[in-house]
Amino acid sequence: MFHLINKETWKRRPYFEHYFNQIRCTYSITVNIDISQLILFKENYHIKLYPLLIYATTKAVNNHEKFRTAINDKGELGVWEKLSPCYTIFHKENKSFSNLWTEWNNDLKTFLFNYEQDIRLFGYNYNINAKPNTPANTFPLSSLPWTTFTGFNLNIFTDGSYLLPIFTYGKYFQQNNKCLIPLSIQVHHAVCDGFHVSRLINEIQQICNNINDGKELLADSLYKI
Repeated sequence: MFHLINKETWKRRPYFEHYFNQIRCTYSITVNIDISQLILFKENYHIKLYPLLIYATTKAVNNHEKFRTAINDKGELGVWEKLSPCYTIFHKENKSFSNLWTEWNNDLKTFLFNYEQDIRLFGYNYNINAKPNTPANTFPLSSLPWTTFTGFNLNIFTDGSYLLPIFTYGKYFQQNNKCLIPLSIQVHHAVCDGFHVSRLINEIQQICNNINDGKELLADSLYKI
């Protein structure tokens, strides 16, 4: 569901108008996320890392309206009630990639099941959009598991009206007895400031740290993705 924003009463209106109408501005930030607990979790329950990263990111995004604010196909400004991830998958056979989306569910076990089903049904479709009917309430997430980077920036040559966040993960590495992974986040300044992105990063980190809270959900090891 898409909830329209009343600009007359919207507290963010002056910032939106400045960074959308006067100085249209996006920015990106790259940080290292400690995924030590995710690594332990995936090894204990035989789960791939990628869906866990997608889960942690999507959970944090759905906690905040600022990262669900968008312009719909009618040109109206509003907030999606929830967002699902649209992520890239790599085809080793021909070194290409496809976009795949999975219906969001806050329950870890349910989301991993949904992810597994989508991979099984559409993972070998080499079209750029592997799963049909991508809904409007999705945000992009991708992974570069071959490269550890300290900075990453997407140069999107459009009218600058895309407001949803874009996430890119890199290759994780060991440092000071921790497993760290670079994460680049690109956002539109019209809907969120540095404070909001910093809070989002902290929440992603917290979700990664607390992933073991849901370990009883996977005790049967049914979801070996």
